[in-house]
Amino acid sequence: MIELLQGGAYLVNGTEIIADAPDAQAAVESKTGKNITKEEAAKNTIAYGILESHNTSGNMDKLKIRFDKLTSHDITFVGIIQTARASGLQKFPMPYVLTNCHNSLCAVGGTINEDDHMFGLTCAKKYGGVYVPPHQAVIHQFAREMLAGGGKMILGSDSHTRYGALGTMAMGEGGPELVKQLLNQTYDINMPGVVGVYLTGAPVKGVGPQDVALAIIGAVFKNGYVKNKVMEFVGPGVASLSADFRIGIDVMTTETTCLSSIWKTDKEIEEFYEIHGRKDEYRELNPGQVAYYDGMILVDLSKVRPMIAMPFHPSNTYTIEELNANLMDILDETEKRALVSLDGAVEFKLKDKVKNGKFMVDQGIIAGCAGGGFENICAAADILKGRYIGSDGFTLSVYPASMPVYMELIKNGCAATIMETGAVMKTAFCGPCFGAGDTPANNAFSIRHSTRNFPNREGSKLQNGQISSVALMDARSIAATAANRGVLTPATDFDGEIGKYKYHFDSNIYANRVFDSHGVAEPDTEIHFGPNIKDWPAMGELPENLVLQVVSEIHDPVTTTDELIPSGETSSYRSNPLGLAEFTLSRKDPEYVGRAKAIHVLEEERMKGGHPCHVCPAIKDVMSPIKEQFPDVSHVNTGFGSTIFAVKPGDGSAREQAASCQKVLGGWANIANEYATKRYRSNLINWGMLPFLIEEGELPFKNLDYLFIPGIRKAVQDETEVIEAYVVKDGGLRRFTLKLGELTGEERQIILKGCLINYNRV
Repeated sequence: MIELLQGGAYLVNGTEIIADAPDAQAAVESKTGKNITKEEAAKNTIAYGILESHNTSGNMDKLKIRFDKLTSHDITFVGIIQTARASGLQKFPMPYVLTNCHNSLCAVGGTINEDDHMFGLTCAKKYGGVYVPPHQAVIHQFAREMLAGGGKMILGSDSHTRYGALGTMAMGEGGPELVKQLLNQTYDINMPGVVGVYLTGAPVKGVGPQDVALAIIGAVFKNGYVKNKVMEFVGPGVASLSADFRIGIDVMTTETTCLSSIWKTDKEIEEFYEIHGRKDEYRELNPGQVAYYDGMILVDLSKVRPMIAMPFHPSNTYTIEELNANLMDILDETEKRALVSLDGAVEFKLKDKVKNGKFMVDQGIIAGCAGGGFENICAAADILKGRYIGSDGFTLSVYPASMPVYMELIKNGCAATIMETGAVMKTAFCGPCFGAGDTPANNAFSIRHSTRNFPNREGSKLQNGQISSVALMDARSIAATAANRGVLTPATDFDGEIGKYKYHFDSNIYANRVFDSHGVAEPDTEIHFGPNIKDWPAMGELPENLVLQVVSEIHDPVTTTDELIPSGETSSYRSNPLGLAEFTLSRKDPEYVGRAKAIHVLEEERMKGGHPCHVCPAIKDVMSPIKEQFPDVSHVNTGFGSTIFAVKPGDGSAREQAASCQKVLGGWANIANEYATKRYRSNLINWGMLPFLIEEGELPFKNLDYLFIPGIRKAVQDETEVIEAYVVKDGGLRRFTLKLGELTGEERQIILKGCLINYNRV
């Protein structure tokens, strides 16, 4: 069903693939009569054209992108605006939409969530933005309905910012990248590779967009086939998919670790814009007659079958049929894999859920930017019609992605059909995707049409002995399972009809409730500050030398941002940098915060003009061997802080707090074999942290060791490729080397200044 070409490929006339080989150009010429080079053909992708039209550098190898629009939600916009305000923000220079779909419940921390919402509303008025109140729409559905446009680019502070199916190249990044846009700066990247996703055939009944998405993720995540590249969806199979179906695949491209996505567009997408009253935003997009791709993913849609991504990653994929046929073996394998993901902190069992040879599920959720679409819920209603979920432990909750979608489900009867089964219809909310809604019982197993199934994404707290888990599935198979009262069932087993429902968008819902400044700022508006909304603490410049203590050492193959800073209950504290920092690595390494604070007090003392030895006499034993070899080193020119080592950190969310929480606790660096995503590495840089790389193999240091990095400021200034470092051990120094990887001039200046705030401060 999925095939990956090894190497690049030419796409001719949108329908014929010619693999890159010595005779490829001759084959292309014979088909087209044109002698076109690989370099010329690479400029004929849809992605290249959109990036070129938004690039301000004049150099397509080194892009400096200005986006058309920005969007954030209520976990991220406070920190973004606070950072921009500290740097002199006067007015939003482009449309900026502030949605309220993550901390919607206002159920944790007293008044602080609603304080954040009022902060957002008053900032939308003061700086000229758009404010979407809680329960109206999840961030990405509002963007699809109201912001997307053919050939446009949108930057969002949420990793699932993907609107490629609508002809919009969108990217999810940490908050500092949005701050740069608000300050009229640019998004700086090398020209990314572009990988074609060539679709053929049409899905069979019972297969939905999540099934196609999981099949692709399973094929490309582990091998990094599309990492930091743009996925461009082409081929005759695109025409067989509705707009909703394409959107459902597109939003999940984030889980491949690609940079962005874009699709060819047609009358189906034109109709989407027309339904939403924005037909003038449609633009037909196609690759040129001959386009060159850096890789090609071949997807036969007719061969895709209902899929399940087992805990604890969207790439742990099987067909449901395969899982049911090899149940005990796959469950045993999943349990063993969980020992690594959970560090053996709790007992995790799945095999005990097999009853009479059937796998019993405890909970079903259809929600958010991936699952809450109109067609998904209508299909679920058809499968559930006349059936009942029963009165035992199994539950089903359905969250439409926006109020307009909910309204149409009420009008066409699908909402009533679902509620009659015993399922619950809820309002637009992202909580089930990040652990703030429908938390299952201990050791329960939840199947969800949402975006992620990392550890803790459903609300588990390992430190309290609590664990449940999530598998990702399509809404159709979740409905089939619910109709079977919790017995895992693929939707292809459903023998009834799944109808095609006409969608009508009611714009009055937003017109009557959403605040839209239409770009007009009201500078005299007073911003609402609640007691939890705090300014960023002062951060110093990068010193000449660094003494770092390794305060956490993580050897998992991949470390997610959820493990670096948990989601769920922590979300209410994201407007309070120091308060949130108390949760850093709390579910992965509970000792981290205390260790980081202990070394940070040395730097705080140094920045006040004191001597670090006054607060920690034992640091003399660290400094003595350093001074023997480097006599000019002193507390005046040497900073003190912490670092962590992780094999491959940063998979998952775009949340900047995965880096900023380390920074406010005194973190100066990460050390990794590689970084899972571009966005996490960018977050480190924007918070003034050094994104060190170290070769795979045996580490020269261990947890709690002290590292000395002489001349680090000069090394950053001089673009030194190999950084000299030392382990301070047994009264001596042991040399090893680090690298920083490629950094732009602006990124180097941000690191030298200590963070983006300092870089921009007026």
